[in-house]
Amino acid sequence: MRDSIHKYFQVGTIRWMSYPRLDAVEAVRRIASDDYFDAIEVRHCVTDEEREETRKILQQSHLKVCYGAQPSLLGPKLNPNDLDEEGRLKAEKVLIEALDEAEYLGAQGIAFLAGKWQEETKEEAYQQLLKTTVNVCKAAAAKNMNVELEVFDYDVDKAALIGPSPLAARFAADVRLTCPNFGLLVDLSHFPICHEKAKDVVRTCRPYITHLHFGNAVADPAAEGYGDLHQRFGYPGSANDIPELLDYLEVLKEEGFFNAKNPMVLSMEVSPTKDEDEEVVLANTKRCLNRAWALLED
Repeated sequence: MRDSIHKYFQVGTIRWMSYPRLDAVEAVRRIASDDYFDAIEVRHCVTDEEREETRKILQQSHLKVCYGAQPSLLGPKLNPNDLDEEGRLKAEKVLIEALDEAEYLGAQGIAFLAGKWQEETKEEAYQQLLKTTVNVCKAAAAKNMNVELEVFDYDVDKAALIGPSPLAARFAADVRLTCPNFGLLVDLSHFPICHEKAKDVVRTCRPYITHLHFGNAVADPAAEGYGDLHQRFGYPGSANDIPELLDYLEVLKEEGFFNAKNPMVLSMEVSPTKDEDEEVVLANTKRCLNRAWALLED
């Protein structure tokens, strides 16, 4: 493409993925100081001091701020589609509280994920998730905010109800019946472990996609690093590299996601292993995105 990628997307990164070992405030500062990025995704702040310092940096940055509530559910193992109503309500409470922190940090919404499920109770879990999502969306609407559900694997690692793209599209349609402030977040790194291709996910979920991630995964159960670990591009035995990223961009272009007037967030969800350098892996990801973009036909 002759045009810059920044014309059509707000290129972002996920703070806790890019810098899993760095102090949270310093990580925000580094991302905010890097003009490659137009957006940043932050999570729950552990202390009031971290929250205040993060907010100050973000206010100065001119970055689009996104807020991920996924870790707030995954850490304490909360399930928004819990069949136990008490458990479901705990997850709902955490998500509604996340709206307040997200708003304070300058985000216009939150993203979360579905919980684990069992085949024999799949429909009951679906209705529980629908209940939680609608309640969170209504709380968000009162603040003029949005809610996004990230589509995860359903039988590998996170084993989330949502899930395969046809079910994700069905769920989004059901939520949108009453909540227009709801959308789906899709991630290239999840496609291989969902047994799907970019065209399957993007074309199936197209009317509901409001946020994009890209990254890598190991899809071979026999290989080291199998699962939802968001390895760097070029990681041994992994599923995605520049060709898959290019294919993702081609599908997004074909399906009308290149919008210069209202660019969607496209964030890198890539994390170093314990033996890898955070800055090097971040630079690797930028190089791969730059190369895929350069190969994309006008």
